[in-house]
Amino acid sequence: MNDSPYPKRTPDLVRRRTELVPDTAAAFEAFSAQVFAPGALDAKTKQLLAVAVAHVTQCPYCIDGHTKQASRAGASDEEIMEAIWVAAEMRAGGAFAHSLVALNALDAVHGHRHDG
Repeated sequence: MNDSPYPKRTPDLVRRRTELVPDTAAAFEAFSAQVFAPGALDAKTKQLLAVAVAHVTQCPYCIDGHTKQASRAGASDEEIMEAIWVAAEMRAGGAFAHSLVALNALDAVHGHRHDG
């Protein structure tokens, strides 16, 4: 029994997704191929970025696929894990940074004013 709420990526599901809106699926595939093609950033760097972003967006399919692609592009296990830690820090940093919004709201409720 699979405990995951996500369906397994099967050839039938992938084919169905493509068949439902083929032009858009083809455009997305072309876009993806262009994004991950080596340019100013090499393929390994782009895949490490994708691993980090996949952890922030929490897409299990992306985490699985881009971790494998990063490894195939030459990223070490240590580099992949460091990319994940960067993602974790950025995710936590966003919550920390936005605490200023909460503090400002509390000041408004309590009538505090901070100048400067």
